[in-house]
Amino acid sequence: MSSMMALGQFVFGLDTLAYQELQRSTEWRHPTNSRVGTRPARQFVGVGEDSITLTGLQVPEFRGNRRSLDDVRAMADAGKAYALVGGTGVVFGAWVIQRVQESGSVFIAEGVARRVDFTLELARVDDYLADPAGGADAGGNPQADDDDFWQWWL
Repeated sequence: MSSMMALGQFVFGLDTLAYQELQRSTEWRHPTNSRVGTRPARQFVGVGEDSITLTGLQVPEFRGNRRSLDDVRAMADAGKAYALVGGTGVVFGAWVIQRVQESGSVFIAEGVARRVDFTLELARVDDYLADPAGGADAGGNPQADDDDFWQWWL
């Protein structure tokens, strides 16, 4: 399976979610100080917001997995940051999932969408916040609480 990009352990591609557009917006902070008779003075105080928006189309009958958006939502529910790595190996740093939007159309009789348009919004955070497991499940019984994971060992 070829990879377009990976967010933690979630791999974007034809078999999961293939995005059609990637928009990145990066800001830098330069607050101003008003001065009489001249332009305001500016001082660089650091990086600002950095965001990525991925938009795409999924046609699960052709390619893709209907559960992929649910997997991304579960990662967002965890509230963790994940490493974002491009398909060529470029590391973009640590990112959190801020928003998942999906729009279904062309429904079959059972109410399942044959076409799903999606938008994912990611925000950059400090690299040390990235989840070292990349969002992968630690194993054990998925029905058990996380606190009970090590009970089998004791």
